[in-house]
Parts: sequence; structure tokens; C-alpha cells
Amino acid sequence: MIEVIPVSSKKELTDFIDFPHDLYKNDPYYVPELFIAQRDLLTKHPFHKHNSLQTFIAYKDGKIAGRIAAILNNAHNEFNKRNDGFFGFFDCIDDDDVAAELFNTVKNWLKEKGVTQKIIGPVNFSTNEPCGLLVEGFDSSPVLMDTYNAPYYINLVEKQGYQKQIDLISWNWEGQNYDDKSVRLLTTLQERLKRNNILIRNVNLKDFKNETIKLREVYNKAWDQNTGFVPMNDEEFDYLAKDLKLILDPDFCLIAEQEGKIVGFGLALPDYNQIFKTIKRGRLLPTGIFKLLLNKKKISRIRIYALGVIEGYRKMGIEACLYGTIIKRYKERGFKCAEAGWTLENNILINNAIIAIKGDPYKKYRLYEKDI
Repeated sequence: MIEVIPVSSKKELTDFIDFPHDLYKNDPYYVPELFIAQRDLLTKHPFHKHNSLQTFIAYKDGKIAGRIAAILNNAHNEFNKRNDGFFGFFDCIDDDDVAAELFNTVKNWLKEKGVTQKIIGPVNFSTNEPCGLLVEGFDSSPVLMDTYNAPYYINLVEKQGYQKQIDLISWNWEGQNYDDKSVRLLTTLQERLKRNNILIRNVNLKDFKNETIKLREVYNKAWDQNTGFVPMNDEEFDYLAKDLKLILDPDFCLIAEQEGKIVGFGLALPDYNQIFKTIKRGRLLPTGIFKLLLNKKKISRIRIYALGVIEGYRKMGIEACLYGTIIKRYKERGFKCAEAGWTLENNILINNAIIAIKGDPYKKYRLYEKDI
């Protein structure tokens, strides 16, 4: 017997967050999300002020067998002139019947909300947050803020009639196995940009509030042509920035600026998943916090999380300068590997640039869609 219920209590929310820990308890590549971060995301994130979300738990024979969230993202529909719904936070045992009940529940909920076009996912809550179903690259753990799932999820989703919308690619470098042309040309590139009064600098953490205001404008302009993009409002970007500030390294948060105007930025983050992997069930207390504090210096990987330049300033060498500076500091700091991602499979310009510096497309995530 399969039963799907809406999450409505603190205990059910805890069960919803904890289910993947039990599902993947024997998976060597699984990394638990921090409980407090997931709880706040599902209950306190500014997204909830202007959009709707309902989480569901599936039980089979009295035991938790799956979870999913139905998401109505009004900002997406307004910006893209659509009437779509989304699914996210999908985890399930290898059981087609359980998956069918979960997806049908999402479809019915979205129909009640007036959605008439497509259901898209997985996204948690949009492409601004972790998204995509892992379809290639199951032989390593996810890097910070990447999704993870077992290979059988592909069949679970596709048997429900979902088809590929677009693939997202993550790129990898091991050790010094990269083309350092952008590093060798860094001085030349910087001089060229300087003639146009453009400089590359570190983020100013002492003036982080004002930096965040300018960075939000760049973020919403630099990615606005990407498939499925949703602009972030002030509160949402501040929420993200506040979280990132806790873990960012100023040496890897770079700003391209022309006479006080920010025209691009590059952000690489230490891979805290290397620590989170050791924190049982994502609980920082009582001992997880010590693992976090004591092992920060042992992190050996970075993730190039975002790198973008606004229209009118592209192809001037800013992108190469940002990449070159990150690579140079990666080498100086002794990191052993790096990930860049994700990028859209149809972003030929940026993908070719990554291939040119020997990026290895080692993981692929997929966004699916289905007519409602």
C-alpha cells in the first residue's frame, strides 16, 4: 500500500529532510545536506513570500519510501511569460509505483494552482539553487551545492513521461592538468583592460552590503538569456549572499569594475562537501561544528560557482582575466582539483573557452519537462 501525505508538522519536515540519509546510507559518494540549512530553505527562504511550495512524503507499507516538492514559481512565469510548475527535492526508492504516486501528487497540486503548461524539474526552487538530475558522472561525490542521485532515478523520472529539456555540464581539472595560457597572458590581459579603465579586484568584505547590491544587478543581467533563468529579487540575493559570505574566500571572489561600475564577477568556493561528507545526518551539533572548524584548511578542491560579464563588456578579455586569476591563485594555494559548473550545454562560447583550458566534462545534470 502506497500513501502520499503533505508535510504539515515539524516531525514530518524532519522526516522529509532526513529521508535521503537513510536511502543513501551505504553509498560512498553521498554527502548529507546540513539539516539547519535545509530546514531554513524550506521554511524561511524569501522565496516563500511570493511563491508557493508544498512538500510531500510517500509511505509504502508504513515506511517512508520517497519525497518530492511541488513548486509554483511566480517569478519564473512572469519573467518567461509562462504558466509552468516545478518539482524538486525528489528522492525515492527504486520503485516505479512510488515514483508515480509522487509525480501524480505534484501534477494534481499544480493543476489546483492553475498551472496549464509544463512541469519542469528537478529544481530546488529554481536554477538559482541546486538543480538537475545527475545523468552522467556517478563515480564521485558531488561538489558543494551540486545535486546527487542514484542512476536508477533516470528511469523513475522518464517512465513518468518526462523528457529532456536541457543538460547542464560540470567540468573538472585535476592537479596542474590545465592550459595556463590565460595565466601566462594575465599581465597582458590586465594591461589591455586597464586601458579601458577596467580592473579586477577582490570583493570588499568590509563593504559587503553595497557590493551585494551591485553584484545582484550584474547577476540578473549576465545570465538573463539563459534557459530557465529567473531573476533574483533583493531579499533572495541577500539570502544567498549571506550564506556564501560564511564560506567564501576573498581571493576567489573577483570583481571586474570600470570606474566604480561592476561589469562582471567570478566566484570560486572551497568545496565544503569534503567536510559535510563526514558530518553524520547533516547535524552540526554536538560534534559536527568541530569537524567543520578543524578541517577547513584540509579542503583540496574549489568549485568555480559563477563567472559572468554583462552585455557590452563581453569578448574584451574580462572572462579570460577572471579565469586566469582564479587559476593562478588555485596553483599558489596548492589546491589539488577544481570544478567549474554548471554550464548550459548550448552555451557554446563559454563551453569552448573551458575546453580550451582542458576542462573535462565529467558530470552531466538534466532538467526534464512534461506537459501537464
